[in-house]
Amino acid sequence: MSVDWTQIATTAGHSAGFLAVVLLCLAGLVLSALTFSGTWLVLGATILAGWLRGPKFPGIVTIVIFVLLCITIDVAEWLAGAWGVQKRGGSKLAGLAAMLGGFAGLFLGNLIPIPIIGPLIGMLAGSFGLAYLVERNRLKKHDPALRIATGAVLARIAILLVKVTATLGMIAALFIGMAIA
Repeated sequence: MSVDWTQIATTAGHSAGFLAVVLLCLAGLVLSALTFSGTWLVLGATILAGWLRGPKFPGIVTIVIFVLLCITIDVAEWLAGAWGVQKRGGSKLAGLAAMLGGFAGLFLGNLIPIPIIGPLIGMLAGSFGLAYLVERNRLKKHDPALRIATGAVLARIAILLVKVTATLGMIAALFIGMAIA
């Protein structure tokens, strides 16, 4: 009896590939919860799954939809803080400050020794803090500056929920599609 090493290697390669798909999806979900662009990892998992499965699901249509979703989520995230500030009557400068403060706070939040929560706290505090400082300086009043800066935080939280939901939706669509196709 001879061993078909080619078949064993092919099976092992496919198994490793599908394990990579699962790990990419899990990493994407974790990154989305950390406010990073985890949707792109799910897109990578989708492309890998398409390569492993050949003409079966997922096809080019799924990949294009996922690319458009990734771009939309990233653009919305970048604009969320500014939108929240301006929706509450803040200036464009405060909106820019909320975006930059959120980005800086995300990295400085890593100094908070609480995994996942530290960067999130940093991002929210940075968005709030810089938007508040700009509006406090512009308006010379505490209450309106506080209300405007709070808008930046609420918008950031909302987009985080949208991002995690989109990532979960992409993962669900990928695995359900692979299961039924």
